[in-house]
Parts: sequence; structure tokens; C-alpha cells
Amino acid sequence: MAHRIISQIVITGSRVLGRAFAEAYRQASASQKYAAAAGKGSTGNTFTSSGLTLDEACKILNVPPPKGGETNMEQVMERFKRLFDQNDPKKGGSFYLQSKILRARERIELEVREAKETAEREQELREGWKPKVFKDR
Repeated sequence: MAHRIISQIVITGSRVLGRAFAEAYRQASASQKYAAAAGKGSTGNTFTSSGLTLDEACKILNVPPPKGGETNMEQVMERFKRLFDQNDPKKGGSFYLQSKILRARERIELEVREAKETAEREQELREGWKPKVFKDR
């Protein structure tokens, strides 16, 4: 009698556990397909770690978007410092806003850096490769 009850409990438990694993696998598979489709359809205009677009970053810091990869970084840094200090949690500001301001500055810096690297690469391709050789004195 006892072995019958124990075997029924084991069988029922394994069925429940099996169904739970199957459902978790289906959800993970669907999530993976959704993430792949979302990543494929993006234009590359988002900053991967924060999801902040260049337009959002410029609006947060109230600066014009970089034209051709060039912007006034002094103005960006001045606005960043002012807003970052105003939103200091020790002064009653918001940590969330402070982190958004930091991410906005990082996003603009990333855009300028990538444009600069692309321009350097294109210039090197036009002029040809000229290695930088340093001679010992």
C-alpha cells in the first residue's frame, strides 16, 4: 500500500516538473527569437548598454546632435558637469537622472569617437598604409 502511494507521488511530481521544464524552454526559445528579430531590425542608433539613442542623449544634455561626427565637446562637458552636479543625491537630486545624464554624455562621446575612427580609416585607405616607426635614440 505504501509503495503504491509513494510511486504515485513520484510519477505525479515528475510529470509536473517535466511540464514546467517544457514550458520554460518554450518561453526561452520565444524570447530568443524575439531578441534576435529586435536586434536584426535595429538601425544601430542605440547604445547597447543603456538603450539610449543619440537624439535622446542630445535632448538630455540640451546640445545639438553631432554633424558629421563633430560636435563641441566643451559644451557637452560643461552641460554634463552642471546637470550632474545639480542632480547629486547628496544635494537632494535624483540618482536616476544623474545616471541618465552620464549615459547621455557617454553616448555622445561614443558617436564622436566612432566617427573619428571611421574618418581615420577612410583617410588611411585613400592615402595608403604608412606605418609609424619610432627610432630609438
